[in-house]
Amino acid sequence: MHELTDSKARRQIVLDTETTGIDPKQGHRIIEIGCVELIDRKLTGRHFHVYLNPERLLEEEAIQIHGITNQFLKDKPVFAQIADEFVEFIRGAELVMNNAPFDVGHMDNELMLMQSPHGRINDIATVLATLVMARKLFPGQRASLDALCRRGDIDNSHRELHGALLDAEILADVYLWMSGGQRKLSLADKDADGADHDPTTIRRLDSNRPSLKVLAASAEEEEAHLQRIRQLAKNGGPSRWPQPH
Repeated sequence: MHELTDSKARRQIVLDTETTGIDPKQGHRIIEIGCVELIDRKLTGRHFHVYLNPERLLEEEAIQIHGITNQFLKDKPVFAQIADEFVEFIRGAELVMNNAPFDVGHMDNELMLMQSPHGRINDIATVLATLVMARKLFPGQRASLDALCRRGDIDNSHRELHGALLDAEILADVYLWMSGGQRKLSLADKDADGADHDPTTIRRLDSNRPSLKVLAASAEEEEAHLQRIRQLAKNGGPSRWPQPH
């Protein structure tokens, strides 16, 4: 069960899935769900991650994409066993997904197969598709997660294979960049001296730093300035400074 948050806070769940294949209408199932939570565009550290037994064999093409094997999933729970916990985690949030129709289609299929009392995903949460955002921002250009990482200079070098939780974390970076220019999502950042700090708090300058030096104008410089103002006034030109007496 997720913790209660301020009713005015914007709660978003960045979500990704991995599946046995493309089309749920052909019997394909979810094998991994990964979610990370944002509150008012800040990473909270809370996440939901699970591998699932799809109760069917994976397609070889799918295994090559995510590297998850039939043997690995053999002892994992089925979707119905984690459905209540998953629905509670996403309930009332805005779900941020790249290819939202794909993920929502598979999640709706899982809910339907178990005859869930929760209804469909759109009954539980709202949906935001970053793929649609990207096509509006960058018309005619590729909008895959890898392409967006390259365009936003977001490091995804650790992504050798697809993985739902890893892709959700990367997508959160991409979403924050596209929606407001923020590119760093880490819970803790580093100060110049290497110390951790919480990005949600105010960062203050080191009190031991020397005070800034204030340079006052000399008497000659002040007189030259006044002469310039008098000349502007004599010529009828505009001046933002008070007229000298």
